[in-house]
Amino acid sequence: MKVLVIEDDPTVGQFVKRGLEEARWTVDLVADGEEGEQLAKNQPYDLVVLDLRLPGRSGQQVLRNLRARGFEKPVLVLTAQDAVDAKVETLRAGADDYVTKPFAFEELLARVEALARRPRAIVSPKLTVADLEVDLDAREVKRAGEPIELTPKEFLVLEYLARHVGRVLSRTLITEYAWGYHFDPGTNIVDVVINHLRKKIDAPHEKKLIHTVRGVGYVLKP
Repeated sequence: MKVLVIEDDPTVGQFVKRGLEEARWTVDLVADGEEGEQLAKNQPYDLVVLDLRLPGRSGQQVLRNLRARGFEKPVLVLTAQDAVDAKVETLRAGADDYVTKPFAFEELLARVEALARRPRAIVSPKLTVADLEVDLDAREVKRAGEPIELTPKEFLVLEYLARHVGRVLSRTLITEYAWGYHFDPGTNIVDVVINHLRKKIDAPHEKKLIHTVRGVGYVLKP
């Protein structure tokens, strides 16, 4: 198994490299974001360990660029930021998991091994629920083939529901995803956006896709 470590701190980079090699991984270590991105695109790595603060190109941009070009291998992010909204943003950008610095190597190794065991499904840029289609790349929504115009926040809420079809999502989870961790949880903005989505997506059709679970939240399901 071959892993690419992109980390500009030489102490941390050598620490991770040595530990993974002792665990019988083949490891390449680079300290520059741009160089790391090129290696990831051109070499057959099984996994990437990626620091966010890098010279040349930030880890966040490297991650977005790789995912935009169809890179499907697991990416484990190393971050010194422990705020929830920063972690959510990292996962949205395409990370499979993250470890917060400082970390114990045993934790990093366990997460690397778990990602290596996880089967990687081919990620489609389109989410489909019944006759509803959400195109993540084009940021377009259609139902029964008819385009639906949504605001950016409406699209984010619908995207989150569509990524978790059949799962009831609380207002808190929806708020954190679409507005960020520091948004006032006491506001009714989620209910307002859900009502707008219902008018645009469900009202013109006999079959309703957006459902309320009283006291819990909302769910998108056929």
